[in-house]
Amino acid sequence: MPSTRDIRRRIKSVKNTAQITKAMQMVASAKMRRAQQAALAGRPYATLMNSVLAAVSAGAGDFTHPLMQSRPEGKRALIIISTDKGLCGALNTNLLREAAKFDKGSTTHITAGRKASLFVARTKRELVAEFTYKDSPLFSEARAISHFAQDLFLEGKVDRVDVLYTNFISTLNQRPEVRTLLPLGELKALNVGGTHGANESTGLQHDGREYLFEPDPAAVLGHLLPHYLNFQVYHYMLEAKASEHSARMVAMKNATDNAKQLIKDLTLEYNKLRQANITRELLEITSAAMAMG
Repeated sequence: MPSTRDIRRRIKSVKNTAQITKAMQMVASAKMRRAQQAALAGRPYATLMNSVLAAVSAGAGDFTHPLMQSRPEGKRALIIISTDKGLCGALNTNLLREAAKFDKGSTTHITAGRKASLFVARTKRELVAEFTYKDSPLFSEARAISHFAQDLFLEGKVDRVDVLYTNFISTLNQRPEVRTLLPLGELKALNVGGTHGANESTGLQHDGREYLFEPDPAAVLGHLLPHYLNFQVYHYMLEAKASEHSARMVAMKNATDNAKQLIKDLTLEYNKLRQANITRELLEITSAAMAMG
């Protein structure tokens, strides 16, 4: 049975841990609000860009672009957007469980985040590039990842590029999802995000408008498509970062609550043990007094 000194030390240790988790909860809460606002603010732009590109490509006639060419299924590149740090519950576990489902032999990996890089190294998968990004992702960081993936596709090193990230649904709910980045194929109007966090086809309303391209459709869409891919990666990074801070805030809150409950249990155990020691000492004194007559 532990002594009262051992219990006091443990209570002090748990209190110190609770102070740390409480501070981390407050920091994650502040970052979470900014990340959520950034992710939610980007959804309307992503949805509108999808709709515009779908309408423009439909009005461009027989326009084709190397980024839109479908190929037989062969080598695949997977962009994994994870976190740099832990202490965010099962977020990375769920994400990397999805990554493990991809065939190791036919998949090359592009990682954004330290946890994804460690997973690829630990499972002995092929890693072709490793990127980092800040707590507030920059468009330039997403553009670097997108350009690297586009180069792999255009050079014929891969036939398909997918993105695996954690989609932000709510503060308590984040879900890993896979999105096809390349080839673009037939562009459709998409509703990005939404209450269920999934891309839902909304269909195109053809209003009979004709598009005039200056200088020509190939030049216009040739500039729009790379920007579209860059923003798609940027949007996925915003969603992943909002999910990370939300999961960390919830995990730290649960840790703080558990620490407080543990302190209550230890305090109760300490008081019982102290009362038992006092009772035993009183009995010893009483027994000694009775023995002395």
